[in-house]
Amino acid sequence: MNRHPDYLLNEVDEPEDIKGMTLDELNRLANEMRQLVLERDAAIGGHVGPNLGVMELTLAYHYVFNSPHDKIIWDVSHQCYAHKMLTGRKLAFLDPDHYKDISGFTSPAESNHDFFEIGHTSTSISLAVGMAQARDLLNPDSKDNVVAVIGDGSLSGGLAFEGLNNAAKLKSNLIIVVNDNQMSIDENQGGLYQGLKELRKTDGSSPNNIFKFMGLDYRYVKDGNDLRAMIDAFKEIKDIDHPIVLHVNTLKGKGYEPAIKEKMTYHWRMPFDLKTGKDKHPFTGESYSDAILAELDRQIAAGEPVVAMNAAIPGAFNLKRFQAKHPDRYYDVGIAEQDCISSAVAMAVAGARPVVFQNATFLQRAYDQLVHDMALNDAPVVMIVRGGTIATESATHQGSFDISMISDLPNIEYLAPTNVEELLSMLKWAIKQTDQPVVIREPEKPLIHGEATQEDYSNIKYNIAHHGSEVAIMAVGDFWELGKKVCEELKRKINIDATLINPKSLTGIDPQVLHHLSENHDVVVTLEDGNLSGGFGETIDRYYGPTPMKVLNFGAPREFADNVPLEVLYEWYHLTPKQIVDDIEKVIHSL
Repeated sequence: MNRHPDYLLNEVDEPEDIKGMTLDELNRLANEMRQLVLERDAAIGGHVGPNLGVMELTLAYHYVFNSPHDKIIWDVSHQCYAHKMLTGRKLAFLDPDHYKDISGFTSPAESNHDFFEIGHTSTSISLAVGMAQARDLLNPDSKDNVVAVIGDGSLSGGLAFEGLNNAAKLKSNLIIVVNDNQMSIDENQGGLYQGLKELRKTDGSSPNNIFKFMGLDYRYVKDGNDLRAMIDAFKEIKDIDHPIVLHVNTLKGKGYEPAIKEKMTYHWRMPFDLKTGKDKHPFTGESYSDAILAELDRQIAAGEPVVAMNAAIPGAFNLKRFQAKHPDRYYDVGIAEQDCISSAVAMAVAGARPVVFQNATFLQRAYDQLVHDMALNDAPVVMIVRGGTIATESATHQGSFDISMISDLPNIEYLAPTNVEELLSMLKWAIKQTDQPVVIREPEKPLIHGEATQEDYSNIKYNIAHHGSEVAIMAVGDFWELGKKVCEELKRKINIDATLINPKSLTGIDPQVLHHLSENHDVVVTLEDGNLSGGFGETIDRYYGPTPMKVLNFGAPREFADNVPLEVLYEWYHLTPKQIVDDIEKVIHSL
């Protein structure tokens, strides 16, 4: 049900519908859309601050330009909520029953006003350059504008500089809007942002201008939340015949005081109470991240030269707590995963003990550094990976490919603990050893306690938690509890007392255990919370390839899931205990 039938937004079905509005009506529309962003994000979670800050910019763009002939490309595209409201998707903000009809990012499947699936940073300028080059090649007389909007710290990503460098070579229309809200996910990091600060202080007149240095034209808007100023700026540069940067100063979180005061917290927010700003479902209890930080405290107290590094995602690991305790041992490189890995490699080679905190879905941006710097140099970097799981998020934020990415590389040990004691055991060993890179997959399921059956992981020793026969269940990391349930279901349904194994590692194998399984087992089942292609199960498949052993792999197929509830994905992927046992039973009956 439409909660706001009186809103002016109800009269807007496409961008053309706002072109006849007065300035007062457009400002009213901006206020309405801010309220809708807050109501939707408070209910289901989402990007709050970034979207509140770009209302006037978005309205001005659609008021002046002619979408979709003129093309706007949103960096990360987490600032596209207002754009979606103006391009036929307003019901997903007006009606709570339709909140989940759309993704939180641009999607060509939703609208012809969206041109790319985008959810990661620093890509917009390169995409816009390519779009402009194709326009000039295929239709040299085209008057279509190509606009990239980049902000929220995305300029610190190396690809943004590559895009700027090549944008300067164009001899045709290209508009790069730098939405400068003085923030990344957390605070901006690095010298680039000192330059932007100087430009803001001088109203864009400072000679210290990186954009002009790179050969780009430049304009500055002092108040990007002034609708009239934004309309005038866009009118001035529309149809320009060369590349230009429009540097716009905006307020992240504008219109909602908690989002202004706590910009990092409200960059992306779980559901919250709109009146108080407090979490609707606050987390209480132990967390794996807090256990890791406590261990790092102990390591530092013991004299280890430990440092913590991340690329603009301290909130994912509660690293602000570490920063407060150890400011001289904390490094946030901004949105620059490649730099984070390479710097960590050099620190490790020089004798420090860098612990790099990474999100699985962002780690792919540093893949070259994983290969060429970390693995090739066999540098003893320690890395903690979160978000490595089959997830319900947008297709842009799938964390299920980390096992495939990392396990293909030589020299790297990728460990998957099943409980907090095992996690800490692995971390202690990883920091102590200096022979190789070690990556630890932080569990995503609720914290459980158990035991660590190994202290030195130089040679992986599988833990056989239960000795059985006929079927062996190898449950990795977060799928340990699933493995126990499968064993229970096998016993209940077909009276098989299965062996249950914790492999501990996604890369190393225990050939002795695997060899002896052949003596009294016919089927080996692997369970992994990730992509099957190139995953742990395929490693076990290769071992048993020349033998009669039957191997069944359970995980995610090679696909991009897109905002699908987890219970539905588990049904699709045959990851419920009943389905797994049914599949095992079919194989047993065929023997």
